[in-house]
Amino acid sequence: MAAVNYADEYQRELSQQFPYVLYFGKLYATPANGRYRFLNSKTIEIPTLHVKGRRDANRDNIVTPSRRWENEWTPLKLTNERYWDTLVAPSDIDQTNQAASIANITSVYNQEEKFPEMDAYTVSKIYADWTGKSYVADTTALSVENVLTIFDSMLEKMVEKRVPKMDLTLYVTPTVNTILKNAKGITRQLAVGSQKAIVERAIASLDEVDIIEVPSDLMKTVYDFTDGFAAAKTAQQINMFLVQPQCIITPVSYEAAALDEPSAKTNLKYYYYEESHEDVFILPNKFDGVAFNVTSNT
Repeated sequence: MAAVNYADEYQRELSQQFPYVLYFGKLYATPANGRYRFLNSKTIEIPTLHVKGRRDANRDNIVTPSRRWENEWTPLKLTNERYWDTLVAPSDIDQTNQAASIANITSVYNQEEKFPEMDAYTVSKIYADWTGKSYVADTTALSVENVLTIFDSMLEKMVEKRVPKMDLTLYVTPTVNTILKNAKGITRQLAVGSQKAIVERAIASLDEVDIIEVPSDLMKTVYDFTDGFAAAKTAQQINMFLVQPQCIITPVSYEAAALDEPSAKTNLKYYYYEESHEDVFILPNKFDGVAFNVTSNT
């Protein structure tokens, strides 16, 4: 039987899941992803417009028309090519009462391996590109006394660079989230439920900036992606990651997601294979919309 290609259906399903199952899902749901064109499956082109400012009008003379804008295209190549495959014996499916079906196996793979790996790649790639442009992360050891000062400094620098405050997002580790909840200077409204007397202490936003808590193992500066993902020995801990999602694009191009029926070549086993080309980029001229606080290794 011919291979069944699930590429289109699988891509639609994953696109629906990204904003909800990825910790950095907001960066995969940003409108910026739909504004740029693919040259091919591996390269995306980013246009950058440069426009000159206004001049004084003259009622007595006709100005000389001229073009007052320029456009340049920046090609960005998707270099993160990943695949995953597995064999599944029909007897395993039968003997596990369908628990080991292809659908169940790929579902667990997505939730426990693929999506966490994408999160790890996302934050580490942004950090690598940002520091590669000579930006330097703050390395102040965070405490309840200074966390708001560090946050204010990050925010102030972005506002000075005219980074829009709307949709700004602060990703923090659980440790930093606890520090924020106890930070000196925090003003909090405590809502106590009338029946169960539940006290809600969570900090959902800070100065209109959304806060998202991310497990610390998915907030490292560099990872080893040889087999799955693991923090590299030289990795630093990212404590806070402030970002304007409109400054980021996360193109994903699925080229193959197929299932072969059992055959002699696979020793009468099902064979599942998927391959993707994906990457994460900071848009040109948008690097000021990113800021980090990390734990120094020195």
